[in-house]
Amino acid sequence: MPNFIDRRLNPKDKSLGNRRRFLRRAHEELKRVVKERIRAGKIADVDAEQGVPMPARGTDEPTFQPARTSGQRQYILPGNKEFTPGDRIPKPGGGAGGAGSRAGRGQAEDDFQFVLSREEVLDLFFEDLELPDMIKLSLKETVSYKPRRAGFATSGAPTNINVGRTMRNSYGRRIALHRPRRGDIEALAKEIATLEATPPAPGSGQRLEELHGELERLERRRRRIPYVDPVDIRYNRFEPQPLPNANAVMFCLMDVSSSMGEREKDLAKRFFVLLHLFLKRRYDRIDIVFIRHTDEAREVDEDTFFYSTQSGGTVVSTALEEMQRIIEERYPARDWNIYAAQASDGDNIAGDSERCSSLLNGPLMRLCQYYAYVEIIDERETEIFGATDNGTSLWRAYRTVNEAWPNFQMTRIARPADIYPVFRKLFARQPTTQQRK
Repeated sequence: MPNFIDRRLNPKDKSLGNRRRFLRRAHEELKRVVKERIRAGKIADVDAEQGVPMPARGTDEPTFQPARTSGQRQYILPGNKEFTPGDRIPKPGGGAGGAGSRAGRGQAEDDFQFVLSREEVLDLFFEDLELPDMIKLSLKETVSYKPRRAGFATSGAPTNINVGRTMRNSYGRRIALHRPRRGDIEALAKEIATLEATPPAPGSGQRLEELHGELERLERRRRRIPYVDPVDIRYNRFEPQPLPNANAVMFCLMDVSSSMGEREKDLAKRFFVLLHLFLKRRYDRIDIVFIRHTDEAREVDEDTFFYSTQSGGTVVSTALEEMQRIIEERYPARDWNIYAAQASDGDNIAGDSERCSSLLNGPLMRLCQYYAYVEIIDERETEIFGATDNGTSLWRAYRTVNEAWPNFQMTRIARPADIYPVFRKLFARQPTTQQRK
């Protein structure tokens, strides 16, 4: 087995391995700080430029240096008035093996900052996240391609030979090289046959010999210049053209009824802002449908979805019915990958939760690739409902859907700090079909 040794020199006074380790540490630190800021601050701030501090500790390349607190040394201190030869000087404090205390120094190393653009912040935040299972029936990608004619090529598959262009090149080459025509050779052969058939005449033998020589020369030239040469052959060239035949649509459903207080609405809005940013950043060919509901549901635009002050009663099934209507009108399941996320406080009119589970267990879950339900609860209820199946009627109804459909996920949010872990849990990258096998 061959061994390869890289003898390329590192840059002067630098270590390539140390530099790579530093870049890895810096990347992990930046990602950690961005996550902490999103957990503690407003999620809407993720869509902006940010200055991220980087601790100076660990940024220098490691070097060897003598330990100042151990070993024996001899110092030459010229011009001093305090010591004489043979005096013992106490060792500096700071612990064994360290670089000594920095106490008393006039300067200290400050942290420095990375100024991250909006794109870089989103790249760090959405790293290793992806919509789950972008696969439907056959293995489709978000963007597929179809071949498109793009001129000619000198190489390719035999099935792609362009006969017309090949014969045009062949004809031009034969004219340029003066390849003998078949008619000229046949006429010469006919003249030879005529002379051979007639009685010999003075000078006919010499003429016959010249004609044979000319015929042999033409046939030899014709053999050297082929009718179709490899340089003549041209192939049809194709380029892949993006074709959105694997479309995806994401339905965002939110309860804005009177049972949703300002805290609940704020948490729901934050979850969808995060989801909206994720979808817009990660996928270029995804439609996003916003549905708000009180006692009635309607499709709205993005600004109305997040900032409208409309309120009212609570009938959750109206949102599911509106979603089903939109799917039937604009997003047939045979052509679209359908995803949905719903946020609610769990309150619902009596008897409607069973209607919701019936809609999901009936047509909707058969149409959806993935459905995520986020219930916003009071912080005091976290310990009570976190590990049990109790809670709101809508939560209990959705538990039956969760048990019946593997592509249905549900969880609870109580504090702003819960949004990011829940978001990551619901939309973390999942293994592909081949990986699961």
